Amino acid sequence: MKIARVRFKNSMETYGIVSDDGKKIITKEQIQEETGIPIPPRIKEFLFGGWIPEVKETGKDLKFELPLSEVELLAPLPNPPKIICLAFNYYDHARDAGLTPSEEPVIFLKPRTALNSPCGDVISPSYVKRLDYEAEIAVIIGSRIKKVTEENSLDAVFGYMIFHDVSARDIQFRDKQFTRGKSIDTFAPCGPWITTKDEISDPQNLRITTKVNGETRQNSSSSNMVIPIRKIISSLSNLITIEPGDIISTGTPAGVAMSMKEPRYLKHDDIVEISIEGLGTIQNRILFN
Repeated sequence: MKIARVRFKNSMETYGIVSDDGKKIITKEQIQEETGIPIPPRIKEFLFGGWIPEVKETGKDLKFELPLSEVELLAPLPNPPKIICLAFNYYDHARDAGLTPSEEPVIFLKPRTALNSPCGDVISPSYVKRLDYEAEIAVIIGSRIKKVTEENSLDAVFGYMIFHDVSARDIQFRDKQFTRGKSIDTFAPCGPWITTKDEISDPQNLRITTKVNGETRQNSSSSNMVIPIRKIISSLSNLITIEPGDIISTGTPAGVAMSMKEPRYLKHDDIVEISIEGLGTIQNRILFN
């Protein structure tokens, strides 16, 4: 199942289920009308409150009639408890940076105010001169866990989505840490929807591509992760309590601008398109103000 959060032209916001082909949506209001299930008004309650099995069972013949082109896709989760990001979690990316990958997650946090819609403009301060892209698979946690084993960690996963970890490298290099250069408003486009885990047979074998103005910059696979998703979740849960709605972004593969011999950082009006197998595509225009 693909669950999206959307806004109509009249500014009304809602959520719904996206058709298998990713072209149409049935909103919660239409689901209620067709099934009689009084699903909750907020998407987080729907995702993690046990409603989905009932909707799947009762709504096997849901009618998808509203084209997605007639609504604006929003960030699927507006208020996640935490956004946890991993650094240098791909062998090829670490190699390009001249680093030896760590066997334990190297993490930083992004504020939820950085969240952006899957097609929203990334708006960077004009003083940023080294703006970079990072395509990542994000894990959406569905249950509260603490000190979970690797063997059981994927049981806590609700689903997956694309996460664009936009990075101001000049700030990052100057600070010698990640948070400030990655926390600017709009620096976390994500979506286009949340794909439930039952639709992803192997999250460690998904193709990841990034194009800038149509040119392929990143072309890799989640099979190149240093720390696989099940170990990431287990390791983090031994440090902190992981909660429903937490977003864990699992790092980016090779091909980012900073690793080029002659770095080609993002410019005003560039278009960044990120596609991940089974999860869809997001596209963001870059603006400097």
